[in-house]
Amino acid sequence: MDLGELEAIAQEIRSSLEAKNSARDAALVRCRELIRLCALAIRAVHREDYTEAEGLLDQARQAAFTLQMDLAPFPELLYAGYAQDALKEWAEASLVYALATGRRLPGPRDLNVSEAAYLNGLAEAATELRRRILDLIRTDRFAEAERLLRAMDEIYEVLITMDYPDALTGNLRRATDVVRGTLERTRGELTLSIQEHRLQQALQRLERSVPGPP
Repeated sequence: MDLGELEAIAQEIRSSLEAKNSARDAALVRCRELIRLCALAIRAVHREDYTEAEGLLDQARQAAFTLQMDLAPFPELLYAGYAQDALKEWAEASLVYALATGRRLPGPRDLNVSEAAYLNGLAEAATELRRRILDLIRTDRFAEAERLLRAMDEIYEVLITMDYPDALTGNLRRATDVVRGTLERTRGELTLSIQEHRLQQALQRLERSVPGPP
């Protein structure tokens, strides 16, 4: 065996691994930034500060694009858990914004994410709507709360049709189970709140209709 040839092979491997390691380190930083931007965007949606949410989503879009371009030469890194988790958060934030504002839902191609990242982002967006609905209940905006509950219901109905192996869907079944539980709790709380609100309105009408003492 020619040890010189082996050393040349080893050097080639080291160079490849060095490039991958550098790309991984940079991607981890980019993933953390992307997740932060998405969390801030969702928080802005809950505050109904949609202008800020749009600005943060624009930044997140650029961060997601840069992450994907940087990792394009290294598919094994692009499809690693940490990268796909960050892209899932990007999908979630985009979907929460669209659902809350009543805009067209972007698809996986619009967001340039995998089907698994999109579906898991959609599931998390559905559970995030629970907080939005509870905020609406507190301000007696029941029509909007009912619209978002219908959206949660439709998302769940879609998710349960994705009956494929977990390796393809990123453990979507577990996320779908969480959506189901969240949906049922939210449905019960919204129904009870609407009933209480209607009762209060009926009592107020009754009080106004009863003549006062002469």
